[in-house]
Amino acid sequence: MTETTVGIGGAAESTDMVLNIGPQHPSTHGVLRLRLVLDGERIVSAEPVVGYMHRGAEKLFEARDYRQIVMLANRHDWLSAFSNELGVVMAVERMLGMEVPERAVWMRTLLAELNRVLNHLMFLGSYPLELGGITPIFHAFREREELQAVMEEISGGRMHYMFNRVGGLKEDLPAGWLGRAREAIADVRTRMNVYDDLVRGNEIFRGRTRGVGVLSAEAVHAYGVSGPIARASGVDFDLRRDEPYLAYGELQDVLKVVTRTEGDCLARFEVLLEQTHNALDLAVACLDRMAELAPGPINQRLPKVLKAPEGETYAWTENPLGINGYYLVSKGEKTPYRLKLRSASYNNIQALAVLLPGQLVADMVSILGSLFFVVGDIDK
Repeated sequence: MTETTVGIGGAAESTDMVLNIGPQHPSTHGVLRLRLVLDGERIVSAEPVVGYMHRGAEKLFEARDYRQIVMLANRHDWLSAFSNELGVVMAVERMLGMEVPERAVWMRTLLAELNRVLNHLMFLGSYPLELGGITPIFHAFREREELQAVMEEISGGRMHYMFNRVGGLKEDLPAGWLGRAREAIADVRTRMNVYDDLVRGNEIFRGRTRGVGVLSAEAVHAYGVSGPIARASGVDFDLRRDEPYLAYGELQDVLKVVTRTEGDCLARFEVLLEQTHNALDLAVACLDRMAELAPGPINQRLPKVLKAPEGETYAWTENPLGINGYYLVSKGEKTPYRLKLRSASYNNIQALAVLLPGQLVADMVSILGSLFFVVGDIDK
């Protein structure tokens, strides 16, 4: 490839320019600022500047009891609310030595995978939109609405479900809900080929993403990148398989950990897409198992004032965007002494410091969008 620069006059003497991207809302899910140093159209260095949406959630955890912190926890990644709740309740249950009823375990697994599909569909639609393709977003929202309807029916919430409780779930399933969920999943599965054909098979999309923004496996480990971004760079790690929780230990024959080795924008999109297909398969497997279970409780009875015993624990889950972890320290009170949140997007976005240098400004949006982050998940 030959590059020719013409008409720059006195600027031929190399002069770096500092360009701020943000902190307005540049087609991202929240407010992020990038501080770029440019040499012409080439990025020399990049610094993600975070904190514009910081609300001090970890400090707020210390002033709320163990029932109330679930509400705080499900908001940092607003596309993965149910999955966010899981980490908190699992940490408290581990401290209490509490065993969750079997029906609640399978129901949590089902809802976690439906939440994964909802999260991924947003990015499968919005990423092509950021590259100029408007059609996929309409398909994505149609599929999301079908699944949102069953999630809203069971929990009463469209985004912040508040359906997890320490010891299980808020309440039992509505009559006929399993059948309606199965129909919604079947409808979505029949239309998922849109993303394979319309997006992945589009030559313009492939031209904008193939070989662009290559993230090495070494950088993944150095920055603590996880989830689909890490697996697209060949890092074969998924907590659902490698440290099973909920009912994933019994779903190993259905669970497929999708990986790629290219590490570019296209690979990240492909991993996200194939992971969505597999999440729908897992949801169907959970529905099949739920149909076989005998009637029983969906939660445990809790005391009026819930106190975790003195000690500490760490609970982590494979959230849609990557590893989500809660480090809980208790002094035996009804509120956490300390609850540290390890969110996926915070680590993933730091990789921009090595991804962007050397790239063209025109490719910046392709790279930024392929990291599939939620800014609230960065800032907490």
